[in-house]
Amino acid sequence: MARFCAAHLLVAAATFLLSALAQSRQPEAGYPDPPQVLFGDLFVAVQSAAIYSDSKAFPDAVPRAPPRDILDAYHAERPRTPPDLKRFVERNFTLPSEALTEPALAHTVSITAHIDQLWNVLTRRTVAVPRFASLLALPRPYVVPGGRFREIYYWDSYFTMLGLQESGRHELLEDMVRDFAYLIDTYGHVPNGTRTYYLSRSQPPFFFAMVGLLSDPDDPGAAYARFLPQLRKEYAFWMEGEGSLEPGAAHRRLVSLPDGSLLNRYWDDRDTPRDESYPNDVEVAKASHRNAAQVFRDIRAAAESGWDFSSRWLEDGRNLASLDTTQIIPVDLNSLLYGLENAIALGCKHRADESCARELAARAARRRAAMDRYLWDETTRSYLDYRWTRAQRIARVSAATAYPLFVHAASQHEADSVADTISHTLLKEGGLVTTTLDTGQQWDAPNGWAPLQWMAVAGLRQYGKKRLAESIACRWMVNVSRVYRDSGKLVEKYDVIRTGRQGGGGEYPLQDGFGWTNGVMRRLMALYPADARLTPQQQCPTP
Repeated sequence: MARFCAAHLLVAAATFLLSALAQSRQPEAGYPDPPQVLFGDLFVAVQSAAIYSDSKAFPDAVPRAPPRDILDAYHAERPRTPPDLKRFVERNFTLPSEALTEPALAHTVSITAHIDQLWNVLTRRTVAVPRFASLLALPRPYVVPGGRFREIYYWDSYFTMLGLQESGRHELLEDMVRDFAYLIDTYGHVPNGTRTYYLSRSQPPFFFAMVGLLSDPDDPGAAYARFLPQLRKEYAFWMEGEGSLEPGAAHRRLVSLPDGSLLNRYWDDRDTPRDESYPNDVEVAKASHRNAAQVFRDIRAAAESGWDFSSRWLEDGRNLASLDTTQIIPVDLNSLLYGLENAIALGCKHRADESCARELAARAARRRAAMDRYLWDETTRSYLDYRWTRAQRIARVSAATAYPLFVHAASQHEADSVADTISHTLLKEGGLVTTTLDTGQQWDAPNGWAPLQWMAVAGLRQYGKKRLAESIACRWMVNVSRVYRDSGKLVEKYDVIRTGRQGGGGEYPLQDGFGWTNGVMRRLMALYPADARLTPQQQCPTP
């Protein structure tokens, strides 16, 4: 035990020094501090000793006294063993509970009825939170994903909202859109999730698409006009630095390419281990033999992408230690920002602000041209991520190739090509596979994820590829329904190659609940009711 303790204390001391140096370089001010900052060496000791199986548990714990008082007590006591440290934590903090959902009896409760029941189970309201807790308050009710994810998450919520709309939960849908508007007003952007330790990054910018769910089909600009201040503020967050950025340089989330084109990358304003995955990140940095602060930044940037983790962000395509996310201009992010630019243009036009409408339309046109120049690849007939530091596309096809179709940034030729690539490369028996590589990371093969099924289905439908869209939707629904019949659960990811199996991989156990699976299933079952009733023994439409 003494050797165990000494080793952990050495790791803790070294890591804390590294964290302290990195924290001195943080660009943001005015945000509440995350637990890693509030609790310093106590935080490092708890996370390094791994006294909880889930490294998210301690960052989510609520302190029972001010941090200074708890730290003074910790320094006075100096618990020497992991059990002593755990007892100290549990005297001074209230540990979180999971957002649990009970499995359904699939033979008596239809999947539709189960999803409709889950909305209430997963709904939270936190208009006030305890002082020094990591949770952020929100003015209105919201839906959490489930399991260890007991707070609202940014991009998850758009897909949850699809299901709320289909379930007739329009008030809750409106509440969530207004919650995200509040986050933009309060923090200048939508954080990854509503925790202090998520404030240094965002996630794929789906706010414009959420607002779009409130649109009147006969007057699509009205909803964008209503939330125009927040849409513009979020856009400014992603475009910070554009006025002074030289070609070939980058600032935070913005990259200026050699020809002056502006495209975006994922980023995080901190370069320390993530609070919620501290020991994992320390191990990755050690294994990389690279500058630890840069590794932490790349890990965090991958977390901002929502694809944490994937071969998309791995320089060698295999090993997590080779993460170089900040060197990559991603297809999905730039597609969504193209959608945001067009949404702002529509909102401005509705307000009769023609100058703004013209400017944003021109920005969207320039982004689309840059996407065609840098991200479109005629050889693979797909959109590819671009490693801007080497001026080369990354020749790995992923489900992100469908994003330009979702925001209507593709030409018909490009859409035809993407459809062919999806059909021949990514479409599997149980739906769309995330990438073609099986690395053990959760955003790679053999996993499929609800949001990516929806982006492909919705995008393909816009370009007349209805048969392929239906085939993806049908295969996914049959796969999800089969797991539901076997387990009574809706989970966050599924194996789409060996169907009827829950997904695997990643840095935490599989979670159930599950917000975006519920939302996408509810919407797809309404779009394709006949396919939703098929069993695994029956044939989905061929693409």
